[in-house]
Amino acid sequence: MSAPFVFLPGWCVGRTPVKATVDALKGDIFDLPGYGSAPLITDFYAAADNIAARLQPGTTLAGWSLGAQLALAVAARHPEKVGKLILVAGTTSFVQRDGWPHAMPPEMLAEFAAGIAADVEAMLPRFVGGFNRGDARAKAVTLELLKLADPRPAAEVLATGLNWLRDIDLRDIAPQVKAPTLLIHGAVDPLMPLGAAEALAAMIPGARLEAFADCAHAPFISRPDDFLATVRRFLND
Repeated sequence: MSAPFVFLPGWCVGRTPVKATVDALKGDIFDLPGYGSAPLITDFYAAADNIAARLQPGTTLAGWSLGAQLALAVAARHPEKVGKLILVAGTTSFVQRDGWPHAMPPEMLAEFAAGIAADVEAMLPRFVGGFNRGDARAKAVTLELLKLADPRPAAEVLATGLNWLRDIDLRDIAPQVKAPTLLIHGAVDPLMPLGAAEALAAMIPGARLEAFADCAHAPFISRPDDFLATVRRFLND
C-alpha cells in the first residue's frame, strides 16, 4: 500500500486551486489554520505541530508557498511523520534578511499587508496577477486561480499568515529534514525567487530541485501535466 499523501495549500486562496492536482494524486488536503473548519492557531510552530499530530507516520507531505514553509517545519520537527517531502514554490524566508537576499523586501510585505487589511477583495487580483508575472501562461493562470479561490477567511486568519511570512526564518531547521525531498519551482517566480529554492535545496541533505522554465508561482496550474509527471516520478523512486 502506498503512503498517504497530504497537501498544505497556500495563503488566502484556500484548497480549491490545488484540488485537481491532489485528486489526481489520490491525496488529501489539510486546510491551513483558520481556513475551512480548521481552528486558527496563531503560533507558526504550534500550527506545524498540530499538522504533524494528524499525520500518519511515513506520510508524503507536500505544500505550496506558505504551505511549503509549514511542510518544511513539520518534516524538520517530526521526521517520523514525513516519509517524503515536496515543496512547491518553497522558501526558508519570505522576506529579505541578513544573508538572505532571495526574497521580498520587508517594507513591500508591510505595504501589502496594509492593503489586505483595508480591502482584501481589491488586493487579491493584484496579488495573484503579481505572482504569475513572467509566466508563459500568466493571464490564463491568474484567471483560473481567481476563479478557483475559496471564499476569503477572516481578516485575523489572513493577518496571521502575513505575520508568519514576515517573521519566520527556517534556515536553522531546514538541514534537520531527514525525508527525501523534492522542490518544484517556477524558474521565473517573482514571489519566491529561484535563488531561494536553490539555497533551500542546498540546505536539505540530498534534496532535488526541479525548475520549470517560463513558469511563475503556481506550477501545478501553469504546467499541470509536467507537475504531475515530476511528482509521480519522485513518488515512485
